Formats: sequence, structure tokens, C-alpha cells
Amino acid sequence: MTTFDVTLGGLRLPGSLQLPAGEALGLVVFAHGSGSGRHSPRNRFVADELCKRGLATLLFDLLTEEEALDRRNVFDIPLLAGRLREAIAWQAGMRQVAGLPTGLFGASTGAAAALVAAATLPDTVAAVVSRGGRPDLAEAALAKVRAPTLLIVGGADEEVLELNRWAAAQMTCENALRVVPGATHLFEERGALAAVAALAGDWFVQHMKAEVHA
Repeated sequence: MTTFDVTLGGLRLPGSLQLPAGEALGLVVFAHGSGSGRHSPRNRFVADELCKRGLATLLFDLLTEEEALDRRNVFDIPLLAGRLREAIAWQAGMRQVAGLPTGLFGASTGAAAALVAAATLPDTVAAVVSRGGRPDLAEAALAKVRAPTLLIVGGADEEVLELNRWAAAQMTCENALRVVPGATHLFEERGALAAVAALAGDWFVQHMKAEVHA
């Protein structure tokens, strides 16, 4: 794993890049949720599992430490989506991942940021996966997303599940809603996060291979 600062204009946001053992199929950029960051154990677990599937992963803090102290920033979807777009443009210049298909993995509010970013980068984002996300917060951008999108929700996370069903109904791109039975919002139950990683891995590999062969 390589650690560095993601440089976005005058900002330097800490990040880490993980590369698979062989040739990478694509790069997955993570957008963490409210109150989380690049050290999220759940996102790190998923990133490790994706790496085993041949995918490079980029985790970085969407906000500076000072910005994160203001809770309004944590729920500022346009701000977070803008940072994600800048990071996607920035990583295109990295030798290790240049030219790879790009996927976005969003959790909680990060899912909305990933979808808004994907809506504005239809020719760049190959696939999106949301884990326990709030895609409803992407609002009007949902209908503009062209990247195949997978929404993963815990079966016991009833309120978020309804919000995801609503969001899926607004989308016109290829999309799917997968429910992990018995799982709560953070997928802390035995095997729940492994199920998320398996679903996400299948989705990214399928659509990134299609992107390469298009």
C-alpha cells in the first residue's frame, strides 16, 4: 500500500493506494460516509477484498481535519462530489493506474457523492456501488447517472432500504438492489461485510471487463 497526499488545487488530502498482485482490471475510488475517513475498517476490509479480485483501490479523506469539524460539510453532497471529481481527474496522472477503468464505491452520504460525481462524468465512471448508502440525497442527479449502479443494503436497515428502493426507481441506467439478509446499517453481523465485498467485487469486475472490451 502506498500512502500520499491527494492534491486538489490548494488542498492536500491524505490518501492510500493499494495495487493487486497482478495487472489491475480497474481502479475503485472510495467515498466514505459521514464521520468516517480513509481509515474506516469497513471500507478497508472491502478494499482488501477487491484487491484480491484484481482491482486497485484509492481511499482518501474527502475533507480536511478542520472541515470535518463542521457537520454541515459532512452532509454537503455537492462539496463531497466535487472533491471526488477532482480526485478522479488527479489519479488519471498516476503512473500506476493511468488508463484503468474507474469505479466508485460509496458508503452512507458518500454514496450520494459518488452518484452525483458519476452523473457529471458519464464517460469516465464505469460502475458505482453503494454500501448502506443514502443515494436519495443525490436527488435530481439520479436520473442522469449512466454508470451501472449496485445498491447494497442490510435487510434489517429498514428505513435506508426504503430510501434505496425510492432511489432505484428514479434511475434510468442499469441498476440493481441487493439486500443482505439480517444485516443492520454497518453490516456488523457475522459474514455481512464479506457478502458486501463479494457483491461489490462481482459488480466491478463484470462492468470493468466490459469497459475494457468495449
